[in-house]
Amino acid sequence: MTKIIKTLTIAGSDSSGGAGIQADLKTFEEYGTYGFSALTTIVTMDPDNGWHHNVYPIDAAIVAEQLKTIFAGGPVDAMKTGMLGSVEIVQVTEQAIKNNRQTNVVIDPVMVCKGEDEVLNPESAHAIRDLLLPLATVVTPNLFEAGVLSGLGKLSTIEDMKEAARLIHELGASNVVVKGGKSLDGDQAVDVFFNGSDYTVFTADKIEPATNHGAGCTFAAAIAGGLANGLSVDEAVAKAKDFVLAAIRNGFAFNEYVGPVFHGGYRLEQ
Repeated sequence: MTKIIKTLTIAGSDSSGGAGIQADLKTFEEYGTYGFSALTTIVTMDPDNGWHHNVYPIDAAIVAEQLKTIFAGGPVDAMKTGMLGSVEIVQVTEQAIKNNRQTNVVIDPVMVCKGEDEVLNPESAHAIRDLLLPLATVVTPNLFEAGVLSGLGKLSTIEDMKEAARLIHELGASNVVVKGGKSLDGDQAVDVFFNGSDYTVFTADKIEPATNHGAGCTFAAAIAGGLANGLSVDEAVAKAKDFVLAAIRNGFAFNEYVGPVFHGGYRLEQ
């Protein structure tokens, strides 16, 4: 029998299916891996209140029990984190990574829900910076998150993104991808990858309409899937970019508020 490749997501639930553990597990499946999940938060969206998000953290002790269950089989081939929800959950995640000598760690430092613009929990953001970035094989902040982690605030140019990536690398992350996506002005979606010595700028034409709900979660999960399959970090990031672009191209309008990516898009286009 072919060796089973194992991947793990420690993240929140998005009941609309585009982001969170739902996105991660679908992506892991597309990469031919067996996905484990430890649920950290439950997020609901209210269609009667402009799609406002409500976030309900799971007790950290329950997150720890989930991780104990998962790691009973030993380390996985790669893992990623998403929305963690509290300082205590960040601490539980840190200890699970250290205690199990887990490698191939992708940290997606989720600080806001799409459509929201305030850090859900500033103390958790600080804990991610101090406890998880030094353990990260790759960290994948968006512009807002990169501005917070780097201390630079609002990022509006590629040079800003490069400087943020450099500063985040100094915090301990081995590799940094700052996701500009469609947020920069112009016709191009731009991401900046920094491996500690060299920058790679990824560009692609912006896709309209932008059915991109879950793109960030999917991107981090795809990097984890690539690493689990033995790709180098550079290869895993490049393939994840292609995977997410295909997922956005094949996305759909869920309702008047959100259009999720379709996680099978890359396979359908091959």
